[in-house]
Amino acid sequence: VQLQASGGGLVQAGGSLRLSCAASGDTFSIYVMGWFRQAPGKEREFVAAISWSGGSTYYADSVKGRFTISRDNAKNTNYLQMNSLKPEDTAVYYCATGPVRPNPDILSYTNEREYDYWGQGTQVTVSS
Repeated sequence: VQLQASGGGLVQAGGSLRLSCAASGDTFSIYVMGWFRQAPGKEREFVAAISWSGGSTYYADSVKGRFTISRDNAKNTNYLQMNSLKPEDTAVYYCATGPVRPNPDILSYTNEREYDYWGQGTQVTVSS
């Protein structure tokens, strides 16, 4: 699976951005698509995930109510709509895909070890 992330940029606090992640290749193996982010000097952290078939979603507490993850199966693409952005949302955002695991609960996909393919990352910078 190859992943192409796009949509990052510079935005003022309170603004919005929409990230996209297009998948190609063996997309039949995708069970979950997720987003992670890594700020300078910090570890990579989970942001949101969506199951590819049923559309179940899960969010980190820090983005709940502000970010929305969605998918377009026909385009093999998922989107991360980010509203009410804060300076602390500044990071490189990575999309990733994970296959079905013995524990298919989407909650388990908050762990980056459940993902096997990663995109190149897109920079999001929120100015105060």
